[in-house]
Amino acid sequence: LSVANLVSVSAVLGAYFMQGDAGLILPAVGGVLLIAGLVGAINGVLVARLGISPLIATLGTGLVLQGVLTVAFTSMEGAIPKAFQWLAYGDLGGVPIAVALLAIVAIASAWTLRRTVAGFRLYAVGGNAQTARLAGIRTASVVVGAHVAASVMCGVAGLYLASWLGAGTPWVGRDGGYDLGSIAVVVIGGTLLSGGKGGVGGTMAGVYTFSV
Repeated sequence: LSVANLVSVSAVLGAYFMQGDAGLILPAVGGVLLIAGLVGAINGVLVARLGISPLIATLGTGLVLQGVLTVAFTSMEGAIPKAFQWLAYGDLGGVPIAVALLAIVAIASAWTLRRTVAGFRLYAVGGNAQTARLAGIRTASVVVGAHVAASVMCGVAGLYLASWLGAGTPWVGRDGGYDLGSIAVVVIGGTLLSGGKGGVGGTMAGVYTFSV
């Protein structure tokens, strides 16, 4: 439930760090993804180590992020250099960069889930954490890693939206409906909220359903 506010924070910080200077693109992107990953790690620790419900933990984190946005950023911030706006408006051989990036992330995620040990462990922990723990899987590390990965993807989404809008917009995540929308698309795609079942293909189908 912190997705919408994390997307907004990532968009605002990306534009704030860049300040229209193409030379600051790489440091800004790295900083935003690092901060997003840190938020994910906090969520993961709250859930895996402190035993807080994922809904409560991420809701609390989201409210903190919303407070930061309300206090520190009240209007569109920073500026995105033209070179970075290529992410939103450029194309490769007629294929929009955004679509190509989505395809790369989807394929990489599907491969990770279906072909790697990390993916197998994620499904195992989602299906039955107690059984996975008895099988020797460090369930807490898997949960934290999942939250970090999800938050980094929120950072990527925020950077894309900043590239699209040309500036950091504090309300872009909330007004875009990314909080409940992000949950709805995976549920429509067949992913169980309890974990252990689902995949990237179904989620992409859910995204397509929402977009038409």
